[in-house]
Amino acid sequence: MRTALLQSSGRPGSVAENLKVLDEAAGRAAAAGAALLVTSELFLTGYAIGDDIGRLAEPADGDAADAVADTAGRHGLAVAYGYPERDGDTVYNSVQLIAADGTRLANYRKTHLFGCFERDHFTPAERTVVQAELGGLTVGLMICYDVEFPENVRAHALAGTDLLLVPTAQMHPFQFVAESLVPVRAFENQMYIAYVNRVGREGDLEFVGLSTLAAPDGVVRARAGRTEELVLGDADPVLLAASRENNPYLRDRRPDLYGSLV
Repeated sequence: MRTALLQSSGRPGSVAENLKVLDEAAGRAAAAGAALLVTSELFLTGYAIGDDIGRLAEPADGDAADAVADTAGRHGLAVAYGYPERDGDTVYNSVQLIAADGTRLANYRKTHLFGCFERDHFTPAERTVVQAELGGLTVGLMICYDVEFPENVRAHALAGTDLLLVPTAQMHPFQFVAESLVPVRAFENQMYIAYVNRVGREGDLEFVGLSTLAAPDGVVRARAGRTEELVLGDADPVLLAASRENNPYLRDRRPDLYGSLV
């Protein structure tokens, strides 16, 4: 499944403008043969926008979701996008996956919040593994800091995730996560990981880009630089099956020895 990674911070503070950026990127991705487009964390609103997070937050089935569904349908590809989700008085840092026909397939709420800003504006969720079937692959959802906890990714591996989508807002000086940690996570868990970052400055933060599609053999199949761009790579089920056969981490586990971890 050809997967497009939209490395962009969009237009922080403007959902309408970000929907336009998404629509334009979806057109380019579809023209390049992509079946899936993945955005960065909180793409629809911007990340470093302070209390506007609460003002711009929408339900998972709100107007923005309808607009993304329309974009997916017109361009004929699935879209996974980051956004602040409002559920009553509670706001979550979320990612939603919408199919090419506009169907809402899955919605994940971030479980591990990073730093004071996120803890002040969001509620941590309790459900770790959220999946959907797409293009013959089991697709899992996660957000940024979540992927830095090995237990989180291993839970997805044990649940059968083939392609893990990770919208992120990775900032300086933590670029080693994209450069080193994500390919290792893909290898040790025998899955593809699409790690899609913001880029440039927002307030006092500098997002480092380096969006990455890492394969289960630990090789990076696509990587962006430090500017806004759309990069594409393939999640190949044939390579995935061969890699899992040759790298038996999951078969060779001895969970009886790991009880102290939990």
